[in-house]
Amino acid sequence: MIKKLCILDSKFELQRLPKKTDESLRAWDAADEYVLEYVTNLNLPASTKVLIINDSFGALVIGLQSFQPHALSDSYLSQQATRLNLARNDFRETTVTLIKSIDSLPHTFDLIVIKVPKTLALLEFQLLQLRSHVSENTKIIVAGMVKTLTPSVWNLLERIIGKTQTSLAQKKARLIFSTFESHLPCPKNPYPIRYILENTNYEITNHANVFSREKLDIGTRFFLENLPKSEHFRDIVDLGCGNGIVGLIAAEKNTLAQIHFVDESFMAIESAHQNFEKAFKNRTAQFHIGDCLTDFAPNSVDCILCNPPFHQQHVIGDFIAQTMFKQSKNVLRTNGELWVIGNSHLNYGISLSRLFGKPNVSLIAQNAKFQIWKVRLFC
Repeated sequence: MIKKLCILDSKFELQRLPKKTDESLRAWDAADEYVLEYVTNLNLPASTKVLIINDSFGALVIGLQSFQPHALSDSYLSQQATRLNLARNDFRETTVTLIKSIDSLPHTFDLIVIKVPKTLALLEFQLLQLRSHVSENTKIIVAGMVKTLTPSVWNLLERIIGKTQTSLAQKKARLIFSTFESHLPCPKNPYPIRYILENTNYEITNHANVFSREKLDIGTRFFLENLPKSEHFRDIVDLGCGNGIVGLIAAEKNTLAQIHFVDESFMAIESAHQNFEKAFKNRTAQFHIGDCLTDFAPNSVDCILCNPPFHQQHVIGDFIAQTMFKQSKNVLRTNGELWVIGNSHLNYGISLSRLFGKPNVSLIAQNAKFQIWKVRLFC
């Protein structure tokens, strides 16, 4: 559903991605409204160099497009939504410069607007990245809903950037104003983090916004113990790959298969790429940044391995998981297999049985916390 964002005398039509026919959520929140109204009332000159970080679906870019801002994001979907919403409001895409999280920033900025991300490690990486692109005259505004502005956010800002002040809360949103203090020691950027994958010689590289950065999580460990092996697998997809560990071990088990790594996080794909190249010197794989399996042709894959996320940014739900399941049904070849791991309370077996038919779905393994389901697509 398309909804209208009102900023003072201006109205903009905005839509979330991925698209849902019954979408009830807006493409912005009260923190977006708060910071846009605040910046608009500053009456800054048009020449102000503006950087926007972690814009969810383009609301901040749309509201500040007159400055021709730069926008930094780790999300492919966020950038696609920004393009969509620019066009919907008759703005040219050239009014904004979209920057991937793994790319360098171009120059010093006069105004920086940061939406607090879900991952504090990503915020830490971004603040350290900013240090060489701000001056003591740079206005730095951090926006978020009150529940996301934890003491850790303040601590990061004051340790890396400098003194902070806060606004009054408005519609459960708040702004933090930070002043850059050049005399503060510059901490060494700890990202990416590296460790040796247990029971292997693989060195794993994890960029800041990758799940389970410092060690193997228990769900992935259980999945690795039960990954399939078949001489019939020609194309295997690690869907929502994160750092690519699942695809890496699948490649080890299935030496003749082509492995496809898929994620919408630029940092995830970069991590998976580095990990695969380091593990397999003379073997190639495919790395896809995109919206789940949207770019895959029908009947093109033999096996899909999936540990679905149960949140999009700060919103919790199973919509992305259900999208992954539906797209998998279209992409799998006859006799193809979908393997899914999830927390037991999510009980993915019900939705998989409803979608694929109960005879095609089987519970492969379970423990106290997780279940692994296999779907075999017979027709």
